[in-house]
Amino acid sequence: MAGSGRRPEHRGPPELFYDEAEARKYTQNSRVAEIQSQMSERAVELLGLPEDRPCLLLDVGCGSGLSGDYISDEGHYWIGMDISPAMLDVAVEREVEGDLLLADMGHGIPFRPGTFDGCISISAVQWLCNADKKSHSPPKRLYRFFSTLYTALTRGSRAVLQLYPENPEQLELITAQAMRAGFTGGVVVDYPNSAKAKKFFLCLFVGASGTLPKGLGTECADEETHQAKFTNERTRFRNAKGKSVKKSRDWILEKKERRRRQGKEVRADTKYTGRKRRPRF
Repeated sequence: MAGSGRRPEHRGPPELFYDEAEARKYTQNSRVAEIQSQMSERAVELLGLPEDRPCLLLDVGCGSGLSGDYISDEGHYWIGMDISPAMLDVAVEREVEGDLLLADMGHGIPFRPGTFDGCISISAVQWLCNADKKSHSPPKRLYRFFSTLYTALTRGSRAVLQLYPENPEQLELITAQAMRAGFTGGVVVDYPNSAKAKKFFLCLFVGASGTLPKGLGTECADEETHQAKFTNERTRFRNAKGKSVKKSRDWILEKKERRRRQGKEVRADTKYTGRKRRPRF
């Protein structure tokens, strides 16, 4: 489930999209590599790792190992998992220092409790919101991922997941399942007022809730409007224009779209969707 360093367009399952040609093209793109390195640096920074010892980190959606290169440069050890065989083949050819595992994160994190001192993921988690197969249920796959990740991390550690949510509802779905699995923390948004530099990082705590880090570029902005926290309440995310009026056409279309992303059957949209019906006598 390789991260791309750019907002991904959904073109089918990631293990099919990132074939051998795409994997090589992606890895050899200097611009992508630079962005990937920058986001990896930021993710590791948000982990708040101890400075006096090397740590063992999990890289979810490690791809060809670009994020792992930064982790190794910082003196830490890592294990990467990805669903794309082609991406992992490129990582092997590049002789990355981390260990690699072919796995679907929607099936869970296959490691013993307390294995890792932290976890990062770059541009991968949002793939779990897609129902690429009839058997796929985004809420169930997200919960399976987060619940097993929680177990695989040591107490007091963090997971920092950079992601590209398609809309507020998708971000809500992801954070709700993380909270349900036992995590605390919230969303850190870097450069919230920039169209190109804006980045979302889901910063999760295992055990006692820590202080949510500040987003970069938020010095002149109201922190509460750009950072969403959650502990034991479900967090609600709204569009900038506010919530659609209940039972309105927009409200109905948004609800239908959410159900489609969950893999449920929904009637096609027509010009009659949400129309007001005459009272029946």
